[in-house]
Amino acid sequence: MRLLEKRLSRAHLHQRLGIEREHEQQVFGQGRSLFHIENWYSIHAVIRGVLKLTLMHDRGRRNALELSVTRNEFRIPDLPRAFDGLTIAQISDLHLDMNADIPRVLKETLMQVDYDLCVITGDFRAKTFGPYDKALEAMRGVRGCIEGDVFGILGNHDSIEMVPALEGMGIRMLMNESVALERDGQRIHIAGIDDPHYYKADNIHQAAGDIPVDEVSLLLAHSPEAYKIAAHVGFDAFLCGHTHGGQICLPGGVALMKNAKCPRRYCNGAWSYHGMQGYTSRGSGVSVVDVRFNCPPELTLHTLRRA
Repeated sequence: MRLLEKRLSRAHLHQRLGIEREHEQQVFGQGRSLFHIENWYSIHAVIRGVLKLTLMHDRGRRNALELSVTRNEFRIPDLPRAFDGLTIAQISDLHLDMNADIPRVLKETLMQVDYDLCVITGDFRAKTFGPYDKALEAMRGVRGCIEGDVFGILGNHDSIEMVPALEGMGIRMLMNESVALERDGQRIHIAGIDDPHYYKADNIHQAAGDIPVDEVSLLLAHSPEAYKIAAHVGFDAFLCGHTHGGQICLPGGVALMKNAKCPRRYCNGAWSYHGMQGYTSRGSGVSVVDVRFNCPPELTLHTLRRA
């Protein structure tokens, strides 16, 4: 923790740890949203019981393992030519200890697709508090199937104490930080912020501090709720997750719950705001209950194109 404190600042580290310890099971009042269903553990059993009574539980669990590969393009006018065609694999909201089959399906899918680097936009574990050893163990297996560099951020289900172990696997965690990617003497930047949803530990200005204003930059955020500031700061693309696309949706993909304090159009798939292109992943795993309806999990391949 001392090295992390030196790297992040004492204020950031202790803000995160303090909220983890004092509000680990809080349902109302913390973060940007008023209500946090992921912390209301008694309702999880009720939802599961209703699904079993209606004979939908087994079908929903099968749906949760039908991981799809989605392709998306970011067309960026000033993209350096060396990065034209760069493909980024995005996985999000893994919740790896929720269902033992999810890591297996994710590994199988990762080995079937081609990409240049991978980003993980938060939520490695299922619960929002308590032990995280099983999630880290599963992540080690998944990491072994990922090619190239991997960059990650924390979600609202993750503890900041997980960072050293994740980085020990070769996942570069971006905690209000940025890295430069270089090709043939040209470069772009990937920045990442800490969770903006529950912990409000995001600092976009700090994350963008080392990025020249005239160079292309992408921001990783756990939740779409930070989209306005990111656009005004000048990021070209914004990759996030958190919403699961609703996870349980009506026919046609209409989400019953978006779980984010922002308009619905920013809670699933591709979108844009003030010239910034964005993408909100449906997530690769499940939360609350391990089922999905009308909203399959996804691994997204983003290809950068020079417009």
